[in-house]
Amino acid sequence: MERLGSGIRAGRLSPERYASNFSDLHPRLDKHEALVAADRCYFCYDAPCMTACPTAIDIPLFIRQISTGNPLGSAKTIFDQNILGGMCARVCPTETLCEQACVRNTAEDRPVEIGNLQRYATDIAMETGRQFYTRPAPSGRRVAVIGAGPAGLACAHRLSMHGHDVVIFDARQKPGGLNEYGIATYKATDDFAQREVDYVTAIGGIEIRTGQMLGRNFTLPDLTEEFDAVFLGIGLSGVNALGIEGEDLAGVDDAVEFIAALRQATDKAAVPVGRRVVVLGGGMTAIDAAIQAKLLGAEEVTICYRRGKENMNASGYEQDLAASNGVIIRHWLAPKRIVGKDGAAAGIELEYTAMVDGKLTGTGETGVIAADQVMKAIGQSFAANGLGNLRIEAGRIVTDATGRTSMERVWAGGDCVGTGEDLTVTAVAQGRDAAESINTLLAAGVSPAAAVA
Repeated sequence: MERLGSGIRAGRLSPERYASNFSDLHPRLDKHEALVAADRCYFCYDAPCMTACPTAIDIPLFIRQISTGNPLGSAKTIFDQNILGGMCARVCPTETLCEQACVRNTAEDRPVEIGNLQRYATDIAMETGRQFYTRPAPSGRRVAVIGAGPAGLACAHRLSMHGHDVVIFDARQKPGGLNEYGIATYKATDDFAQREVDYVTAIGGIEIRTGQMLGRNFTLPDLTEEFDAVFLGIGLSGVNALGIEGEDLAGVDDAVEFIAALRQATDKAAVPVGRRVVVLGGGMTAIDAAIQAKLLGAEEVTICYRRGKENMNASGYEQDLAASNGVIIRHWLAPKRIVGKDGAAAGIELEYTAMVDGKLTGTGETGVIAADQVMKAIGQSFAANGLGNLRIEAGRIVTDATGRTSMERVWAGGDCVGTGEDLTVTAVAQGRDAAESINTLLAAGVSPAAAVA
């Protein structure tokens, strides 16, 4: 974001347009809307929506509690399983999880608004400062958590519920991880990520140390000497490279850095964007970057993906959201080179692709799309130093079902492990479950051995 191309500039829109464009995508339901939405639930005994939720929230129960005028009771039901239920209500792809499984889809093709109802209840609890959990007497045990993202926060809160003291280390200057730096601004407005961090840590017994990077300020062996257990929630900090000509030109940016810069900007008008933007990738990062480039005032934004629509990691809902914001999505195109002019990006050459004998293959046909800004959203990679001899396979930390790694007294969860989808809700579930595993062994007074050989 530091080396701007000739066509990249800030202040493309009026202050009023910026305020409107980056307002809350789905404002919270009011009381009447929530009661009407809750009334549509069948309160299934064997609820498929609950099975589809990675944190296994009792969805029929929390919706029934809303329908009977008990939003605080509903919030507790949610937080019992997912202490970051407020953010998950905003960013979870509910259309492919709980709402896709809703039985209302069978008859009406319109599920119960589970995500919106979850936000209704959790927002009320947070705004009223209602805390449902009391920290017990200190256990005398200390646990280090690396990463203040969803997995780390969920782990820390559950450990504190058991009386353990927790120190969270995070490389960035603000806690929150993906929720603070990687979510589209319009999905979590009004500094919600930091308000949620404050809500989670209000239980006590949790210290957060920012600006502390694994491999720079300390190593994993350092922590295992000082703490009784360690949880790794370090996410995926590396960004995959295109490996093509022109990648180092001005105006070629990482989409994750673009999103982070926009999230941290107090004045959206100060964030520069190109006139013609091309985003490479087919996941949520590509969608979020493309939509926000359009909202910043880019005249033309195109997402190019090397496979078909059905292969995109972004859900159909998110793809439609992009299209409704004027983003063009083009499939079966792979980048060949960035076209430069005077040291800056001026376009991108792409090759048409096709599946041949089950393998993605270039057809030899190429074309150029004019672009003064090209954003890379082709996936992130695991990049962490200071892990000692921790077992890693296929670029992820190896764990068992409870999050235990190959090193004694070390657990891991979230995007850095090789199980589950790379979703906020999955990270929360893994952090929570690892905390329960850590507590079981600490409470028994034994030294936890490694679970993965």
